[in-house]
Amino acid sequence: MAPLIVLVTVTLLARVIGRLGVPALRTWMAAARTGLAVMFCFTAAAHFNSMRPDLIRMVPPAVPNPAVMVTLTGICEILGAIGLLVPRTRRLAAVALIVFLVSVLPANIHAAQAGMTIGGSDVTPLWPRVALQMLFIALVWWTGVRRVEAAGARRPGSAG
Repeated sequence: MAPLIVLVTVTLLARVIGRLGVPALRTWMAAARTGLAVMFCFTAAAHFNSMRPDLIRMVPPAVPNPAVMVTLTGICEILGAIGLLVPRTRRLAAVALIVFLVSVLPANIHAAQAGMTIGGSDVTPLWPRVALQMLFIALVWWTGVRRVEAAGARRPGSAG
């Protein structure tokens, strides 16, 4: 649940900063994108700190080289977070992060079913974890993949 707390807190803080006059954070979409980027950096940190052994244990037995996979997924999270913030790479980074979120779901399911811990706390139970993953995927899609129409532009077929 810590990633969700980071996501919500940073998104709300970014939105407040946007309302105070920072143009890059003036929309909910931009604030949520910032929240996601910080959340992915937060979760990536676990791949390289004292929680690393817990993450290695979470890797399903069928996946080879769990330590290498944990390192690679941590790097993917950091690069995805940065890419999400750069307009030129945003769409590619968002698609890559969605693929990432889908591909690590089996590890999260494995950890929940095995009753594992991370950092001394129980992992998020299965159904809340899957729901969180779906929320993260939806937010990444909304903030990075979905095309936003220019102000005043009409959609094809709309009356006006």
